[in-house]
Amino acid sequence: MKKNIGQVSALYPVPVVVVGAMNGDEPTWTLVAHTGIPSHDRLMVSLAAPHFINGKIKEAGVLSINVVDESWLAQADYCGSVSGARQSKAEVFSWTPGEAGAPIIDCAKLTMECRVEDIYACGNFENFICSVANTYADESVLNEKGKPDFCKIAPVLFEMPSYTYLSTGEKIADCLSFARAQKAEQAE
Repeated sequence: MKKNIGQVSALYPVPVVVVGAMNGDEPTWTLVAHTGIPSHDRLMVSLAAPHFINGKIKEAGVLSINVVDESWLAQADYCGSVSGARQSKAEVFSWTPGEAGAPIIDCAKLTMECRVEDIYACGNFENFICSVANTYADESVLNEKGKPDFCKIAPVLFEMPSYTYLSTGEKIADCLSFARAQKAEQAE
């Protein structure tokens, strides 16, 4: 029997990312676990309104979304514990400027450089609605079709109620393969 546990947001876990923006001539970074896909051509990054990086994103109109894996989780975690208003985080990562002007973390195996298209305020959060300008992927994490392979990327996941990091699992099946198998059985 199911128990009502109240108004719990239970769509976790989600991938952990580090968002980057330029602060003058140097980057600033923050750890983010509230991202989403509101449509096939838009991504959303949700940040508490008081974050230092929000102003920098608004100034530049671009940001980077760097997908975190275990090899650099400690540095990513650090970026979520220090305010860019009080301390520069420019030296935490080696970085390269992206073609649209956002800082790209060199050790990230997958990065999306995004243009801010809209900002939607919800409570104490600013939700940056972005289009993807460029996607940068290490060749080692691409499949035979040149697309990102998340089994190879192995992004770290974040689970909210317990504030824990989780590792990703193995591939279970191809999407819609169960329906195809069922149709094949029915056709026999």
